[in-house]
Amino acid sequence: MNDRSRDNLLRIAEVKARTTLSSATIYRKIGKGTFPASHRISDGLVAWYESDINAWVADPMGWSGSMEGAAQ
Repeated sequence: MNDRSRDNLLRIAEVKARTTLSSATIYRKIGKGTFPASHRISDGLVAWYESDINAWVADPMGWSGSMEGAAQ
């Protein structure tokens, strides 16, 4: 398991900017397991780990949910 203590958290606007995907597409891909899942920070607040988004951007077609949290 990754040590996430130094991993930045990204909000949806930053995830959209880095991936060039719309919110609807991001959430649809999460549902299909082809995009990193968000993590609830508090009520109404979710974020993504930057390392997960970086891994997806590096290989969007090859990314799989089983890679999430894997040592890099």
